[in-house]
Amino acid sequence: MGTGHADISRRGLIGGAIAVAAVAGTGTPATAVAPSGPKGEVPALWREFVRTRFTHPQIPFVGRAGYRSGAVRFPRHPVVADVTAYGAVADGVTDCAPAINRAIAAAGRAGGGTVLVPPGTFRIDGLVRIGYDNVVLRGAGSDRTTLYATKNLTELIGVYGSRYGGDKSSWSWAGGLVWLAPTERWDSLVEAVRAKAWPFEGWTGNRRDEWETLTTVAPARQGSRTVTVADARRLRPGRLVLLRLADDPGHTLLEHMAGGGPGAEAYFWDDKTKLTSYVPYEWPVRIARVAGRKVTFERPLPLDVRPEWDPRLTTHVPALTGAGVEGLTLQAVETPQGPHLLDKGYNGVVFQCAYDCWADDVVVRHVDNGFGLVAASSCTLRRTRVAGRGSHHPYFCREGSHDNLIEDFTVEQRTVPAPPNTQLHGINVEGLSSYNVWSRGEMQMGTFDSHRGLPFANVRTDITVNNNGRHGGDASAGPLFGARFTHWNVRVTNGRAGLVKIDGLAPWSATVGLNEVGEFDQIDVPDFTGDLHSRLELYGTADVVRPRNLYEAQREL
Repeated sequence: MGTGHADISRRGLIGGAIAVAAVAGTGTPATAVAPSGPKGEVPALWREFVRTRFTHPQIPFVGRAGYRSGAVRFPRHPVVADVTAYGAVADGVTDCAPAINRAIAAAGRAGGGTVLVPPGTFRIDGLVRIGYDNVVLRGAGSDRTTLYATKNLTELIGVYGSRYGGDKSSWSWAGGLVWLAPTERWDSLVEAVRAKAWPFEGWTGNRRDEWETLTTVAPARQGSRTVTVADARRLRPGRLVLLRLADDPGHTLLEHMAGGGPGAEAYFWDDKTKLTSYVPYEWPVRIARVAGRKVTFERPLPLDVRPEWDPRLTTHVPALTGAGVEGLTLQAVETPQGPHLLDKGYNGVVFQCAYDCWADDVVVRHVDNGFGLVAASSCTLRRTRVAGRGSHHPYFCREGSHDNLIEDFTVEQRTVPAPPNTQLHGINVEGLSSYNVWSRGEMQMGTFDSHRGLPFANVRTDITVNNNGRHGGDASAGPLFGARFTHWNVRVTNGRAGLVKIDGLAPWSATVGLNEVGEFDQIDVPDFTGDLHSRLELYGTADVVRPRNLYEAQREL
């Protein structure tokens, strides 16, 4: 699953990053900066960032993205069930989905644990659901254990229309044949789909009304970890809460997400009905400490907290936490890729209303959509791969997904030509999703798909891409980019600039360490007028920027 960089150690690169940070913090002149380890060039943006890491205007702080704020190791729960003990047979013929789900349910009743799937091919004629905290579905390795899926989500659940109208299939961007979501939330989603009452998919229920206020929050600045609340009696360390920010009639919250200033103020927001349906902004976060009315979060605030946005901490639907899937391949029966936005739902692994969950050493093959994060936060996808006949969204991140980490990922070249009227996106982000990281990737096809819906403060770093995909997104979803997008150390193999070189597209953002590219195929214009305040450094270079990996360097700070 490597990306071809095994000759350069992570420790050496991080050591160089720390050395640069230390020099920058002491104010030593730039000419004295020399990172240890492999030689490279240190951009001015990095020196600026280490002095203002939580409030830098172009680069977001993502050093705590991922499971347990970026934990290197996942827990090893004791084995409590083997799917063969519940009737699964690795013969490629027997439908093993019921047996696998019975084993998962048994682990859930036991309070968590590992469910083993031995080597072999296990046919599944239904989907596999992980809806219990601290339950891990573990195969013997992605090269040894295969789940062979024969049906799609339209067959298994039903037609899923779009709440925004038209004849689109929401299975084009939702749902997985391995679906990690809290049981109650999954049940309510399926009930709504079957009733054709197309739901909202996030943390506050199908109609976004399943929440109550815990307390209001006093004004605070982006990057702060401690806030003052009106009443802390219902708050405690370890509790997961939502920070909820509503927009005002002047759309100053959306303007803030776009970096503010004349460009954002001149933008016409009122007709962007899909975008405004994503507001209020809902940010899940765990409480680290409560002292009187002072509440400290495990992560710094993603935005300012201002009175005009009615800031409050609220409840949410029960979350799925501590669950994972490891060491297996999910292979769908090979069918032609469907027309754009009419996917049947041969989808891979999806996390929904999940927090502190993960996937590790997982391959999906012949899927419509690969790995999904839908209103999911603080999850890690590590050593994942999308392979086979080609997919619509190899990776999608939407519906207010925040603080996730996708690292050591691969999008393989498709094994058959793309059928007419299909689209390939790549690594997708949309729907006010923020502070997500894509790190150490190899994309043999696809693009950096910012899919409208004003995603902001996301990072793509240390990635090689054959940039041949296209972005999507309805015009009613508003801008492609909000503020503080960063593309850092990106190697484009086919010379196409689109959606990778973003200094002319994304406001208050940064493109650093990119080889020379040019505009062709889909060419976009900026959504905002005037000076975008976007930065471009070490353009025309290939793999010389230090630190090489922005996420890893931020973790060490």
